[in-house]
Amino acid sequence: MGWCGAELLAAGLGDGAPLFLLLLLFFLLLVLLPGCWRPLELRRGPGQVGYLPGLGPSRGLSARRSRRPGALPPPYPNGWYRVLDSAQLPRGAVRSLDLLGERLTAFRTQDGHAHVVGAYCPHLGADLAAGGRVVGGCIECPFHGWRFRGEDGKCTHIPYAGKVPDFAKVRSWPCCEVNEMLLLWYHCDRTDPTWAVPEQPEVTAGEWVFRGQTEHFVDAHIQEIPENAADTAHLAFLHGPAILSGSDLRYTKSRLWDFMKHVWKAEWQPEPEPHGHCSRMQLQHTATIFGKHFSLLDLSVSARQVGPGLVFLSFKHAFLGHGIILQTVTPLEPLLQNVVHKIYYQKNVPAIIPKFILRAECIQFERDVTIWNNKQYLPKPLLVREDAGIQKHRRWFAQFYSERSTRQPVPKGNLDW
Repeated sequence: MGWCGAELLAAGLGDGAPLFLLLLLFFLLLVLLPGCWRPLELRRGPGQVGYLPGLGPSRGLSARRSRRPGALPPPYPNGWYRVLDSAQLPRGAVRSLDLLGERLTAFRTQDGHAHVVGAYCPHLGADLAAGGRVVGGCIECPFHGWRFRGEDGKCTHIPYAGKVPDFAKVRSWPCCEVNEMLLLWYHCDRTDPTWAVPEQPEVTAGEWVFRGQTEHFVDAHIQEIPENAADTAHLAFLHGPAILSGSDLRYTKSRLWDFMKHVWKAEWQPEPEPHGHCSRMQLQHTATIFGKHFSLLDLSVSARQVGPGLVFLSFKHAFLGHGIILQTVTPLEPLLQNVVHKIYYQKNVPAIIPKFILRAECIQFERDVTIWNNKQYLPKPLLVREDAGIQKHRRWFAQFYSERSTRQPVPKGNLDW
C-alpha cells in the first residue's frame, strides 16, 4: 500500500492545499523524529500533563488533595485490569506492583506461567519482590525462604520447619494473558471472574504488528474516563479544534488554526446480554480544511468498552487500512489512574500511518486529561435532554460496584487520604 501523492491531496483540498500540506508535513516529521520504523513511545509521568498555570496546586498529589470531589463512587470497580505487558515479565522474573491501593508481586515461572500474589510474606512481613526468587512454580521469600505457590498462594515449603501450617498462604489473584498483556481480576467479594477478556485475533496471530504506545496518569476517578464515550456533546467543543493546535486548552481555539476543524458523529449504547458488561460507541470522523471536506482524514472507529478498564478502539480507513488501539485504565489509588494506549496495525501499511494516528489520539486524549485532572465529580449533575446518554452510562457502569465495594469517606476540607 503506497503513500498518496501530493497531487491527490491537493485535489481534495483546493486553494488551501499548500499551507495545509506544509503543516501536515511538519506534523509527520514530528512523528518520525523518534525513528521511522521503531515503535512510538510517549510516556507522561504523573503531573506532567493536564494542568494549567494559575489554578492553585498544579501537580499530582497536591492537586488531588486540594480538590473537593463530591460523593465519589467506590474507587475500585470489579473487573479485569492490566498489570503490565507480557514482555515486561520474562521467565524467572519478579516484579513489584502498586495498584488498586495495594502492593503486589508478579512473577513468571520457568515454564512460562505468570502469577500475581500479595507482596508481603505472612511470616514476618518481608516484601517478596525485594530479593525474592522463582523456584519451580513458587515465589521464595528472601527473608527465611518460605515458598508460596502462584496458583493459590499456599505455602509449600519452610526450609527449617517439619510441617507447613495449612493456613500459611498469601493472597493469589486470578490472572490471564491476552493481547500481549498480563491482567488480573479484582472483585471486592473475591469472587471468581464472571467474564473473560476478549482476544483480538489479528494481534494474537501476528497479522497486526505493534507500532507504539502512550502512557498517562490521570488524577480522577476511573468512572470519569469511560463516561466520555456517552458524553457526545463534548466532542465538537473539546475535540473539534485542529490537532495542529495541540493539547493546551489555552490555545486550541486560536484563530491561527481555525482553518481546520474535526467533525464527529457518535452514538453510545450498552450491549445486550450475555455481553452486558460491554458497551460500544460508533464514531465517524471527518475533517474540513477552509470549510471544504478533506476525505483523506475520514475515519470510522468502533470503541468497545469491556468492563471498567479495557477499551478496544478499532479503526477502518478507506485506503489506509485497519488497526486497533488497546486502551487500558488501571486504578493505582482512589483518584489516580494509569492509562496506556497500544496501537497495532496491518503489516503492509507504512509505520508512519499508525504512528500518526497514535500521535493524533494522544493530543486529543491529553485535552481530556486537562478536564479530568481539574474537574469535580458530581453525583447529581445538571443535565439537559441532550445529555441523556450520561445518566444511561452511569446506570450501566453501576454493575461494576457491589454492596461491599469500599467507599472513600467524603473529606470536609481536602483529599488527604
